[in-house]
Amino acid sequence: MMPWLSLLLALAALAAAFKASSPGVLALWLLLSVLLMIGWVLGLLAQRVGSRSRDASYILDPAELQRMREQAEARRLAEQNSPPDTANQATDRSRAI
Repeated sequence: MMPWLSLLLALAALAAAFKASSPGVLALWLLLSVLLMIGWVLGLLAQRVGSRSRDASYILDPAELQRMREQAEARRLAEQNSPPDTANQATDRSRAI
């Protein structure tokens, strides 16, 4: 909502620049209008980037990542050390499903 307020204020400053009687006041209003329009564009960009960023709570911490790697390694070792018949039976069951 804030970027749109900046745009509204920029347009008001531009309207005030048209009503200005002296060149100094005209320059101030135009400068204010340009700065507010730049703020409007940057605000829109910030909203767009913010809406596309992921939630930080989904990021894994290093300890959790290490625990998941250890579990995967343990499963891999368990599959390698299991007798071949049980591995084939598990494959056959998954094909039947």
